[in-house]
Amino acid sequence: MNPKNFIPLLFFFLFSLTSAAQFKGQLRGLAVEQLLQQPLSGATVTLSPLKRTVITDAEGLFRFTDIPVGAYSLTISYTGYKEVVLENIQVNSGKETVLSIPMEAVIKAESEVLLQVSSKKNKPLNDMNAVSARAFTVEETQKYAAAVNDPLRMAVAFPGVMAGEDGNNSIIIRGNSPVGLLWRMEGLDIPNPNHFAMPGNSGGGISILSAQLLANSDFVTAAFASEYGNAISGVFDLHLRKGNNEKREYTIQAGVLGLNAALEGPFSKKYKGSYLVNYRYSTLSLLTRLGLIDNNGITNFQDLSYNIYLPAGKAGTFTLFGFNGRSDQLYEADKDSSKWEDRSDRYSYDFFSHASMNGMTHTLKGNKWSLKTGIGISATRTGFKEHLYLDDLTQVPTWLDRYNTRKWVLNSTLNYKFSKKLVVRAGVIGTLVKYSVNQSHPDHDGEPLKLRVNTKGNSSLQQVFAQAQFRPSEKITLQAGMHYIRVALNNSSAAEPRASVKWTINKRSGLAFGYGLHSQAQAWGLYFVQQERPGGSIVLPNKNLGLTRAHHYVLSYNYRLAPNLQAKAELYYQDLFNVPVSVYDSSTLSALNIEFNYLSDPMTNKGRGRNRGLELSVERYLHNDFYLTLTGSLYQSKYKALDGIERNTRFNGNYISTLIAGKDFVNERKSKTVGLHIKTIYAGGLRNTPIDASASSAAGYAVYYEKQAFTLKNPDYFRTDIRASIKWNRRRVTSTLSLDIQNVSNRQNVFGQGWDKDKNKIVTYYQMGLLPVLNYKIEF
Repeated sequence: MNPKNFIPLLFFFLFSLTSAAQFKGQLRGLAVEQLLQQPLSGATVTLSPLKRTVITDAEGLFRFTDIPVGAYSLTISYTGYKEVVLENIQVNSGKETVLSIPMEAVIKAESEVLLQVSSKKNKPLNDMNAVSARAFTVEETQKYAAAVNDPLRMAVAFPGVMAGEDGNNSIIIRGNSPVGLLWRMEGLDIPNPNHFAMPGNSGGGISILSAQLLANSDFVTAAFASEYGNAISGVFDLHLRKGNNEKREYTIQAGVLGLNAALEGPFSKKYKGSYLVNYRYSTLSLLTRLGLIDNNGITNFQDLSYNIYLPAGKAGTFTLFGFNGRSDQLYEADKDSSKWEDRSDRYSYDFFSHASMNGMTHTLKGNKWSLKTGIGISATRTGFKEHLYLDDLTQVPTWLDRYNTRKWVLNSTLNYKFSKKLVVRAGVIGTLVKYSVNQSHPDHDGEPLKLRVNTKGNSSLQQVFAQAQFRPSEKITLQAGMHYIRVALNNSSAAEPRASVKWTINKRSGLAFGYGLHSQAQAWGLYFVQQERPGGSIVLPNKNLGLTRAHHYVLSYNYRLAPNLQAKAELYYQDLFNVPVSVYDSSTLSALNIEFNYLSDPMTNKGRGRNRGLELSVERYLHNDFYLTLTGSLYQSKYKALDGIERNTRFNGNYISTLIAGKDFVNERKSKTVGLHIKTIYAGGLRNTPIDASASSAAGYAVYYEKQAFTLKNPDYFRTDIRASIKWNRRRVTSTLSLDIQNVSNRQNVFGQGWDKDKNKIVTYYQMGLLPVLNYKIEF
């Protein structure tokens, strides 16, 4: 067969499988006021292109029944509120489409700048975030090539964001370490929600969170609103989807990463509460057997997540939500020494990482106010044990790590609407922490273990915030606020002013400026690094470390090129100070270059850093079954250790560019959709410190040119991911077959360098090559 005929023949085969029947689905939703989430009765909702119109009832609800499957747009209008237009709403036969639509009040109904909210699809859900913020949809985590339902892997498509490494989903935001990211869910701060997570990091191997539970959420990369604290690089503010409160629905998914099952539905026909539960079990043994992962060991993970919605009439609404994830990896070196090609083949290890969060929220609403209070209990347990085989197969311990925390968190937030022009938000966040840290590792490869940290105890973190938003006109929005944070362990604290202004120039363009002072406490293990003094006494030199702090300045400009085409430019500067650095002026160690909590040196808050850059993006929202995003970033990321010399940070790649595009091909009856998607990343390589080969040869371990820290830049990073999917709508069933291929060209991107004692030379480590992920999902 001529290869040129294969693709047309494949499409003909896929579309010919569709029966003549046209399947139908249901679309319903709720229109609410944006700030207080009060239902809006009497709003007009129009469904296009069917041109069907309904009016929301006394509870703000609307419904369209027996709609042919496919993509639709909704227009919602209500007196005194900005018109909302939602496009590309997918209606499938397997599950109902249920929407919650917030509407923003207008200052003056006759205003010339009465905009449709749809003109900026990625507008953040939290409108207190004026700059460097965008909403992301569940659809994006599912459509983007190689995102595999993971918010972090999806985020690398956004300007200024780069993946830390291919085998890990941690992200670098504007040159900052991945450690600086805050995770929040349903208003509560949560632990790192990833499997195979290292202590202190914000990412891991695979997300614990299921796309079945996530609703549209916010991602913020600078100058956060006053309600966010204890973070200096970014915020993931996650929201959960309510289960269907009218009918029971199921989702089952199977793929090379494991099995996934979700169940949702009402508790009874007379009660409007609902439940949504998802369980996943996975093993990577299939990928190992296919030779796609080089792993002589056993890798497993599983997780359970849920969201339970419990309305209680005048007593308000309650929710119960959470996730519980367990992951472990056991790797055993081959005991046949003739198969050892380099020193890494001698190592065996046992690694586990468990994380959980279980919380409850309660929301009360009045005519001008709402109060949301949440409490939660989280726990993380991480352990790593490694040993080395000598030539005679004697085992030598090389690393021992245990890192456990348990946290009790409280967040109470009050919204008060004085008028259409003025709203205030204030609240408190309290966290009690119980920790246990034990860490032992040698000074150098081949040397005996040395105890670095051995502690357990309790502490707390207190935060208070207040912010006001004032809109003197439709064109101007002013915001100002304050955040206060205190670490009880050593009484370190900080007051953090925040402010922003937004100017809607006209119907097409807008300008915004944001400023924020932000702080972050250190990872608990760093506070308890031990140092032995002459005479054998033990001291804790880092216990009084203060908060790492940063000024964020952002200037943002948006221009709408067409109804579905948006251009954006952001200029930013970040001034970091009080950064922990080594107390030795001969050392270049800085907390700004770490990716997880494995620092064991005495530190002082005398370091500095600065990040500055320009980000450009052009985004074509999904329209006529096609979307496209092109981004480019130019940036510098620098730091100073105790010697005062400015150097590149580990993460100073200088430039990032991404291209994301996708096209859906829908058959005539809209019962079958074939999707083709691509993501390409081209970025400057991360940086390393050069190894002194002669000194390393003499010492038997890596010796670095300390004064040349991070002068060695990896080759440019290039990776292309693709995704192909087929979705079938049948009677009351929707099924999707998808194939994601990460690094489809199998490019060998450089990760870094190390010293191989056995080969007596410098070796280069590479990132992950081609990796396919096949999935089949059925919804009914």
